[in-house]
Amino acid sequence: MKDKIVIANGREVSAALPCSLEEFLLAQNLLPKSVVVEHNREAVAPSEFRKRLLRDGDRIEIVNIVAGG
Repeated sequence: MKDKIVIANGREVSAALPCSLEEFLLAQNLLPKSVVVEHNREAVAPSEFRKRLLRDGDRIEIVNIVAGG
């Protein structure tokens, strides 16, 4: 696999593509259970992270879930 670019939260991130969304998150040191993700403007359920493939030029938005009270 050759490194290509994904646009994550507005910035270019090099990644070994194609890869699953879950693999990408783990490579970015993000726990899949602690984030909400939009892939190419579509919300992705956490149960789909393993199945959803990222390709060169894809856009993702990642938001950390924060619990508080």
